[in-house]
Amino acid sequence: MTPPLPAPLLATSLFAFAPIVVPALGAAIYALLGWRRATVWVGTGSAVLVLLAAFGLAAQVVAAGAGVTVAGLLLVDPLSVFMLTVIGAIAVLTALATPAYLHTEITAGRASARTAGRHSMLVQAFLAAMALAVLAADLGVVWVAIEATTIITAFLVGQHRTRTAVEAAWKYVVICSAGISLALLGVVLLNFASLHTGTGAGLSWSGLTAAAAHLDPGVTRIAVVLLVIGFGTKAGLAPLHAWLPDAHSQAPAPVSALMSGVLLAVAFSTILRIKVIADIALGPGFTRALLLAAALASLLVAASLLLAQRDYKRMLAYSSIEHMGLLALGAAVGGPAATAAVLLHVLGHGLVKGLLFLGAGQLLQSTGSSRIDRIQGLASRQPVLAGCLGLGVLALIGLPPFSIFASELGIVRAGFSSASPVVGWATAAALLVVVVIAAALIGHTSRMLLGNATDRANDTADRPSGTVVKPGASVAGPGAATTPILLPRSVTAALTLGLVASAALGVSTGPLSTLLTAAAHTLSGAP
Repeated sequence: MTPPLPAPLLATSLFAFAPIVVPALGAAIYALLGWRRATVWVGTGSAVLVLLAAFGLAAQVVAAGAGVTVAGLLLVDPLSVFMLTVIGAIAVLTALATPAYLHTEITAGRASARTAGRHSMLVQAFLAAMALAVLAADLGVVWVAIEATTIITAFLVGQHRTRTAVEAAWKYVVICSAGISLALLGVVLLNFASLHTGTGAGLSWSGLTAAAAHLDPGVTRIAVVLLVIGFGTKAGLAPLHAWLPDAHSQAPAPVSALMSGVLLAVAFSTILRIKVIADIALGPGFTRALLLAAALASLLVAASLLLAQRDYKRMLAYSSIEHMGLLALGAAVGGPAATAAVLLHVLGHGLVKGLLFLGAGQLLQSTGSSRIDRIQGLASRQPVLAGCLGLGVLALIGLPPFSIFASELGIVRAGFSSASPVVGWATAAALLVVVVIAAALIGHTSRMLLGNATDRANDTADRPSGTVVKPGASVAGPGAATTPILLPRSVTAALTLGLVASAALGVSTGPLSTLLTAAAHTLSGAP
């Protein structure tokens, strides 16, 4: 008779599998019952349970002071638990706003109840795949989970079935499949190197880390390049970043929020784990050079395309490339301080970018246009939405008291304190580019929020293909300035919650401090 599991291990097992099983059950419910009154808030309940499971795992990891492998399948350590917290937090924000978003789409005739049910089912499957990607104990399983996110989100990106949406979905599939294929080749080579160590490490994260010093340097070097480029494609890092602005601008707003706020970070967390192995096998200089190149290239691409940007959803997408570049810069700097700042940046960026994409979705639904030059005087017509978008952009460019200020400051301080002069010069160059990007974002946003109210948003010229505006739904028009349009309460709650959480993290990380520190020490190799 098999002895029962100890109580702590049993609780860990339940909490570890819950973030995968619960969204999978949510997907099954939507597949069977569709979108109806009884299932509208199933997605929200699922997101809340994922976040609660993350909190439960965090408490156990902090109390134990070490990670644990569950059933040989899942790795519950400070990094996986922190990333699960990011997934749960952003999922809660998007789940709060999704019912109102889909209701508006159905009312306007741009979607049906069947479309809403399919959307909700795919989002739940998306959450399950991302949870598996951060919890998997094996690099091969991580690859499968991230590839699953590509397949699932391709259908979500093309949900509107317009020409531009379908083109964006195909572009997303082709580029990400190319990147993930490179990552697969890297996985095969790393497995080859692992087999020849004679340690039986396989592709498990713990085994690879333990055997890293015995990996063949030549094979490992090629594998790491392929893995960084491959998973960097999913993270939106240059040079294979071209899918990101198209996919994020064409996907439904809640999906864009999840892709930008969570999916990019999940892919980048895989790079962080690979860096730990590479630093032991090859020394820190190799991955540092790769990440510095990717960071500066991504920042320059984002800056050059943001300066003359005319679409506010694409503006937010290019901003995501900028912030992935900052994460790569912080990872290149290395050390506990820089790594902790990188992880804080992951959460802060996810919260802010999530609420901005949700707000952009409300703006697109009410105006029918994603063109920056066709949105004016928003502050007088939708003051709550304008306030949330304005504060969100200020948080995005790193102004206090929001958490991105604290995380960017941590990355910059660590960069200038680095013993490598190359890192210091790269940090200075990155800081200059970030200032340029901040000026561009403020300029574009101020033109939409301020100025005189006009009816240009009602024009059909330059309207995104397939966009339909309900009569009387636009914020534009002579009477709009005197009749402010109110946001749905659930959307207001989501936007406000995101801003409050970001500001609170900027002041103090609170209970997350111990988890952040433990995750940073795990990734930096510090005791």
